[in-house]
Amino acid sequence: MVHWYESSIDRQLREAAERGEFENLPGAGKPLRDAGREYEEDWWVKDWLQREGATSGVIPPTLALRRETEDLTAKVDRLRTEREVRDYVAELNGRIRKATVGLMDGPPVVLPPVDADDVVAGWRERRA
Repeated sequence: MVHWYESSIDRQLREAAERGEFENLPGAGKPLRDAGREYEEDWWVKDWLQREGATSGVIPPTLALRRETEDLTAKVDRLRTEREVRDYVAELNGRIRKATVGLMDGPPVVLPPVDADDVVAGWRERRA
């Protein structure tokens, strides 16, 4: 005699499938993202951080500022006008000054101010 047992989770999944709640989901019929890549132990944490844009809340503001200065070229390349580039550099330099004198949370960082003229010149070259 065969005994059949359905847990409450299995029952909920079966009922949801019968109602059609799993049909037409985003990504249906598409390959899994990152399929075939090497396994990373904390892949789900990195995926969540990237998906939610949560890195600003996870690392201290001073370290986030350091990362932002390292990624300056990528950020500036998304801006459309020279005025936007100059405004962004001015705002970034203001935050660098705050971090340098200890007005931001996190470990101390020593970052030189960014030269707006150099950033604009590089921005123009990459746009040409």
